[in-house]
Order: sequence, then C-alpha cells, then structure tokens
Amino acid sequence: MPAKKNTKPDPEVLAEAARVCACFNFRKASRAVTQLFDNTLHPGGLRSTQFVILVAVAVDGAARLPALARMLNVDRSTLTRNLQPLARKGLVRISDTRGERASSVKLTAKGERVLVSMIPLWEKAQKGFVERLGGRRWRAMLDDLNSVVAIVHEA
Repeated sequence: MPAKKNTKPDPEVLAEAARVCACFNFRKASRAVTQLFDNTLHPGGLRSTQFVILVAVAVDGAARLPALARMLNVDRSTLTRNLQPLARKGLVRISDTRGERASSVKLTAKGERVLVSMIPLWEKAQKGFVERLGGRRWRAMLDDLNSVVAIVHEA
C-alpha cells in the first residue's frame, strides 16, 4: 500500500507566501489606498475607481476604449462595465459610431462639473496620503510602481 501523501498545506510555507507574495501584498496595499480614497471622495458621490476613469477620460479628451483600457490597465469588458454607471449618471457619453473601429468615451458637461467638484476631495486624500508616507518615499514609490507595470508588461 503506497504511503499517504500529505494534502494539507504547510502553515510555514503559507505564512511566507503571505509575507512576500507580490500579488498578495500589492492587492492588500491597493485595497488600503482605495479605501482611503473612497472614504475621502464619498461626499462627492464617486468611488475612487470612478474618479480615476473620469480623470483618464478628461486627460485623453475623447478616448477610444482600447486606448483608455490600456491607460487604466484593465480589459475592455471591465472598462465597459465600469463606464456604464458613469453613463447612467450622465457623466460620460459613449459613442458607438458605425464604421469606426472602436467606441469612444467623452465627458459630458455634467461630467466636467462633477470632476471639477471632486478635485478638492482628491487633493485632500492625495495630500494626506503623501504627508503620512513622506514626499521622498512617495516619489520613489511612484517610480517603483511605474517600473512594476513596465516589467509586468514585458513578461
């Protein structure tokens, strides 16, 4: 009779994985930062993810969905799903022009007003985060985060 194989995970291996796993730790940090920004942006009626999308659309002007998805590092179906509530609120207009290869999204006048009203809330969250972290650490971390994205895209 063959020896019974151990099917229980080794607690020490799991503890080490939780301590050093890039995915685990980036997601944990991302959730913490998202919660901070969500709490600060809440009075303006947007979640941080929605604010980021509006900013990206505003930066691009009339963004084609594939380019916007690349800018935000999300797949197109996730982007489309996240744009729908913004479109229902009248903050963005998604064009599905026949004959064009890809739909585009643009801020509406209401979207521009909402975005302008959100900037002071975002500034409060950003300033508080950077002050607690330290400006030098934030600049270094921002460089590191950009490197992480580039490295992952190379893989």
